[in-house]
Amino acid sequence: MATTSQKVAGTKPATLRLSARRREAIAGYLFVLPDALGLLVFIGLPMILALGISVFEVDGFGNFKFVGLANYARMWSDALFWQSLKVTLVFAVLLVPLLYVAGLGLALLVQRNGRFNTVMRAMFFAPQMVSLVVVALVWQLMTVDKLGLLTRLLYSLGLGSVSLLGNPNFALFTVTGACVWFLMGFYMLIFLGGLQDIPKEYYEAARIDGAGRVQSFWYITLPLLRPTSFFVLLVSAVAAVAGAQAFDLVYVMTRGGPANSTALLITYIYQQAFQYSAFGYAAALATLLVIVLMAVTVVFFFLTRGGRFQYE
Repeated sequence: MATTSQKVAGTKPATLRLSARRREAIAGYLFVLPDALGLLVFIGLPMILALGISVFEVDGFGNFKFVGLANYARMWSDALFWQSLKVTLVFAVLLVPLLYVAGLGLALLVQRNGRFNTVMRAMFFAPQMVSLVVVALVWQLMTVDKLGLLTRLLYSLGLGSVSLLGNPNFALFTVTGACVWFLMGFYMLIFLGGLQDIPKEYYEAARIDGAGRVQSFWYITLPLLRPTSFFVLLVSAVAAVAGAQAFDLVYVMTRGGPANSTALLITYIYQQAFQYSAFGYAAALATLLVIVLMAVTVVFFFLTRGGRFQYE
């Protein structure tokens, strides 16, 4: 008969076994960890530093002077700030619907599988692989007064000699058009993924019931694209207000002119920080921009999930 010590020595050490669900959760967190660290280091910490600098007067030579909320109070009497905020809002109102319509329209155009549609998808997405500075230079050449491709096209249509970048009434629309041209391929792919997730049986049943393409699009495609539409509208609105892609276009094409007609808030922040060395005031403007972006995000979530426009 074996002794107790022999039994203990003969047993295998206990091993820690994780369930499949727990292993998947750990793997998911590990995949998200690099991105989360990147957001913390490159976005979270700069936001905290900007908030701290916004209560100081900083001249760029290492001199800090505590001024409290003076930088924020300065905004109320700054006419250029209100002008840049107005331009930013107008730009967002123009860009978001145009990107939605253009992205969805292109996705509907190339949603069927085929060699031709594959080539068209690549062509529409091609601008994403080009530097924004190059895109801005090309659009600047196309809109040169009397010599650019677009200006000559407008002249041939009987609209006369139009200065697309030199006229304050047209400059913002021109920059918006360039931004839509650059981004529509990206949003096309997002809508294309949403369209491919819709079961084909729904369209077959609607066709049997006598529904046409317009009825199928209105009562099947749009309702089932609501999650995708929410993502597109939210991301495009945040990008428009933040000026993520528009900054390069504006800086190269117009530098905020003419007459500050294309001076976005992000452009004004750049001017205050790197042209006038008003880093404290620029930090206050950047903090306000973050608050505006958070407000836009909350409004979208309220209207689509917590408000009267429910997805489900």
